[in-house]
Amino acid sequence: MAAPSSLASSQLSSLADLRRAASAPAPAPQHHQHQLRLGCSRRRAQRLVAMAGSGKFFVGGNWKCNGTKESISKLVSDLNAATIENDVDVVVAPPFIYIDQVKSSLTDRIEVSAQNTWIGKGGAFTGEISAEQLVDIGCQWVILGHSERRHVIGEDDQFIGKKAAYALGQNLKVMACIGELLEEREAGKTFEVCFKQLKAFADNITNWTNVVIAYEPVWAIGTGKVASPEQAQEVHAAVRDWLKTNVSADVASAVRIIYGGSVNAANSAELAKKEDIDGFLVGGASLKGPDFATICNSVTSKKVTA
Repeated sequence: MAAPSSLASSQLSSLADLRRAASAPAPAPQHHQHQLRLGCSRRRAQRLVAMAGSGKFFVGGNWKCNGTKESISKLVSDLNAATIENDVDVVVAPPFIYIDQVKSSLTDRIEVSAQNTWIGKGGAFTGEISAEQLVDIGCQWVILGHSERRHVIGEDDQFIGKKAAYALGQNLKVMACIGELLEEREAGKTFEVCFKQLKAFADNITNWTNVVIAYEPVWAIGTGKVASPEQAQEVHAAVRDWLKTNVSADVASAVRIIYGGSVNAANSAELAKKEDIDGFLVGGASLKGPDFATICNSVTSKKVTA
């Protein structure tokens, strides 16, 4: 077994390698192949209304850097009292320091996630939390690749992909986030950006059983702007097609692709009607127990349209 100092050096060296690799030019995207397949996805969406994937509806609540012991206690009480449909998986992600409080007081009906984790085994990494530590306190999920980690903290695609692989190896389930900036959408690069981010996950993940993909257009996160149901459906269908072409048809069918970006109690039902939208990753509205329950129960829109 390597000594802590050598282990730390090895991991820091690996991180440096990842940073250098990230600066290398990315291979040119294969536009024509995906444009053709996207056309097929849109035609399929017009014929079918039920869920395109085979997975259970999924709703995650990302509490971000919000809350106090008192406010979180109230939120947990509201969630415990809520009536939530049976055929939806529900997960909430409190800040690190409140995970234990939530885990010990929240109904078992709702699972608990972290908002981030370190790329490898713990050690001399000030401020980081390891996957092993999260598992030790009973955490079941982790959110990786969120736009705030990418564009505020500076994490790159390869670094995030490696984190996902390590977390899965420690039996944490992963919500893998992708999404484009406003200028990237306006430049017509939405698919190019999302596929590049997806590839970094696919290059590192060998078993997708415990992965949920969250498409979160950065321009819609916390802005009040929401991708229209048609815009979200188009990207979700494209992602599923990409998985079918580049991973496998089985993975494309089984992996749940959820939408995030100013989802709330008022718009969730319409979004949920789209066949490739398998649920939601919710930000601000997840801090309001009754609203979050309403979003979870938008699974009923799938029953109506199926």
